[in-house]
Amino acid sequence: MSCGNHHDTPCSEVLDRVYTYLDGELNSDRIAEIRKHLDECSPCLEEYGLEEAVKRLVAKHCGCDPVPQDLRSKVLTRIEQVRAEMAD
Repeated sequence: MSCGNHHDTPCSEVLDRVYTYLDGELNSDRIAEIRKHLDECSPCLEEYGLEEAVKRLVAKHCGCDPVPQDLRSKVLTRIEQVRAEMAD
């Protein structure tokens, strides 16, 4: 996915790292890069919002239980489908 505008951090890289960003697993420089990109790029922000909402929903309903692998696979597959649709 790309919004068509130039960014220091490409859209595809931001979306590939969104889970590590949400989990707080990036260093402060990478976090700043991702935040800057999301501030500038509404298509990525929309995608980020979707993924964050799904992650929060799963966390809320599953509590401390591990996420079933088939659910994780289905969610990731659907995210990839949405990305592909947005890229077309």
